[in-house]
Amino acid sequence: MSSSRSRWTGFWVPVVALVAVLGAGAWLVTQEANFEGDWDNNSRTWDGPGSGPGDRGMGRDGEDGRMMGGSGYGWLPGDGNEVDTLAQARDRAAEYADTLEPGLEVGEVMEFSNHYYAELQEPDGAKATEVLVDRDDGAVQMEFGPARMWNTRFGMMGGGDGTSSEVTAGEALQIANEWLADRSGGLTADTAEAFPGYYTLHTLKDGEVEGMLSVSSTAGDAWYHSWHGDFIEMSEGS
Repeated sequence: MSSSRSRWTGFWVPVVALVAVLGAGAWLVTQEANFEGDWDNNSRTWDGPGSGPGDRGMGRDGEDGRMMGGSGYGWLPGDGNEVDTLAQARDRAAEYADTLEPGLEVGEVMEFSNHYYAELQEPDGAKATEVLVDRDDGAVQMEFGPARMWNTRFGMMGGGDGTSSEVTAGEALQIANEWLADRSGGLTADTAEAFPGYYTLHTLKDGEVEGMLSVSSTAGDAWYHSWHGDFIEMSEGS
């Protein structure tokens, strides 16, 4: 009896593993299909010293600009009310900040055509992470891209304090401007703001804010935030 059970166990283990792999593959295909809209290949390319070009940008550029669903990075469900102003977006981001870590405050808030963007920071102004606020119902989540992948405090690289850095703010600005110049879009980068594990910089068109780009503080990779849509307005502080 024990011999028979062992043979069946040996048979089912690889079968279960195969089913799990196939299921994961099917899930990835459905997720890829959900990234609607046209992508600008240049805007979702990242590269930097020691790395070749790739397609590592995240997010979606669909016609309604809605964000992806809940994730392991924290999620504040919508309350059913549309977000029409920077002040309303700030309030929603503040609610999210309380669930992420008590004491965090909301710094800069920006309105884009796809959603609102907000920086979360410490009371002393030290940057913590970046979030997105859904225009339709006020749902809030961690911004995709660098905030999820590079953030050493709240992202996939979490567990560190984000204080170690091989790339200075000045070098991040240089990397960002070189990256933008290579793509012939007429964009330049503004001051590099330090987050745990990376910097985020506003991108400028003829001196006016157009969007943003991040640079890894360890590898020097650049990642353009292609998911925002058109910039509308911003509020610097609370």
